Amino acid sequence: MSIEITMPALSPTMEEGILAKWHVKEGDKVESGMVLAEIETDKATMEVEAVDEGIVGKILVAEGTEGVKVNAVIAILLEEGEDKSALDKPAAAPVAAPPAAPSVSSADTSPASQGGKPAEPDSSPTSGGSGHAVADGGGGKAAGDRLKASPLAKRIAADKGLDLAAITGSGPHGRIVKRDVENAQPGAAPAAAPVEIDHDAPLARYGIAADRYDVIKADGITKIAAKRLSESFRDIPHFPLNVDCRIDALLDFRKRINEAAGEGVKVSVNDILIKAAGLALKKVPAANASWIEDGRIALHKHADVSMAVAIEGGLITPIIFDADTKGLVQISEESKDLAARARTRKLKPEEFQGGTFSLSNLGMFGIQSFASIINPPQGMILSVGAGEQRPVVKNGALAIATVMTVTLTCDHRVVDGATGAKWIAAFRTFVEDPMTMLM
Repeated sequence: MSIEITMPALSPTMEEGILAKWHVKEGDKVESGMVLAEIETDKATMEVEAVDEGIVGKILVAEGTEGVKVNAVIAILLEEGEDKSALDKPAAAPVAAPPAAPSVSSADTSPASQGGKPAEPDSSPTSGGSGHAVADGGGGKAAGDRLKASPLAKRIAADKGLDLAAITGSGPHGRIVKRDVENAQPGAAPAAAPVEIDHDAPLARYGIAADRYDVIKADGITKIAAKRLSESFRDIPHFPLNVDCRIDALLDFRKRINEAAGEGVKVSVNDILIKAAGLALKKVPAANASWIEDGRIALHKHADVSMAVAIEGGLITPIIFDADTKGLVQISEESKDLAARARTRKLKPEEFQGGTFSLSNLGMFGIQSFASIINPPQGMILSVGAGEQRPVVKNGALAIATVMTVTLTCDHRVVDGATGAKWIAAFRTFVEDPMTMLM
């Protein structure tokens, strides 16, 4: 029988991707392990290999198609010797597979409770990621004065003290979904309909004439990253902690390591900071945590440090796993290899998924200080500024030292001010007295 090839989930948070390129065409023979296509996600472009053998019967999603949902059928593979008449069956539309509906009681499935219509699938995921089939109908008030809202929307509305009857639903058939409730305010009037974009003059509503700018198309990585960063900044209670670190001892420490390591080895300041971050996570384990949406907290057993690498179209965060246990030369070799492959989009998913902490360094651009947006599900991200000569007080006298400002952004749900302060104090100790990293 024919085999459906579906859009794979290449990361835990991936909802959709871009089918960047097909490596096969209809009629081609496919063997297991053969590269079928290239999929562009928010992090990288990755090759998708065939699991089964057969003949490419039909390609359902063309190259360059954006917004292809995970689990969407993108092609049909015919088994060896299978008649192409199998393709005459209606093909699944390229949309995500609907979640399974939970069981309902006999009362819920009665014609009276359903209004004579089958229950519609809920368009809004729960915090656990599964959908629900609901029997109540109509956006706002429906027949029988029953509100049509997703279970998640109802729960959020109850928590915020909102009246669902005053909220306009933007989901299918006017159903009230998560975003409607999140955007509503207690006692506020129903939200206005989204502003329509004039594609010929998209900034006209801001008073900017169309002939005063050029419009370029954002690539898939940029668009998906924009969506997820917006969600992070909106949904996660961020707070920053700043501290100045004197790094003259660290610079001397780095020089001596590189001299001792010999030709071909060049440990960077960033490599040392990754090591210091890993050690600080081990010293303050309460800071090495992630929020779980059902109200639990994950305490990580390993210090896996994600480092931000600029690539065309955005950022990617390859990971130095177990950074606390690795030597500086090993960290240096791994970071250079990961960064090089990140820029050519050759990283494997497991090389940029699963970090417990992130470090972003803009010091090489002369940025003195900045604050980063947390990379979920991580609980903290460290922003590193440039080292520069500044006046300091040493032993009661004014002196000059090389100072670097770092900013720790914390998720207040898992890392409170005291815990964040303990972590950044430990990090500062390792940076200002780098010999302690060898103890």
